Amino acid sequence: MNTEQQLFDETPLRRFEYDDSIVLAADVGAADDASVDVVDGTVIVVAGDEQHEFDVPDKDARAFINHGVLTIEMSLDEGDN
Repeated sequence: MNTEQQLFDETPLRRFEYDDSIVLAADVGAADDASVDVVDGTVIVVAGDEQHEFDVPDKDARAFINHGVLTIEMSLDEGDN
């Protein structure tokens, strides 16, 4: 399944569901100094002077930015459907 939501501001967030995982992806721009981290189920994105935070249901989520695309990977437990 593929759905679209909003991340922060006007940034579209795409959601891809697979058998055992969920992947969220957003084009956050090509800022060289952009970084992302996941702390206790909160994704923290820092780009320039701006910081954005949002919660994810998986505390073990992994997040990274590559070529301006933010990707968040989460495991899908059997009870999460």
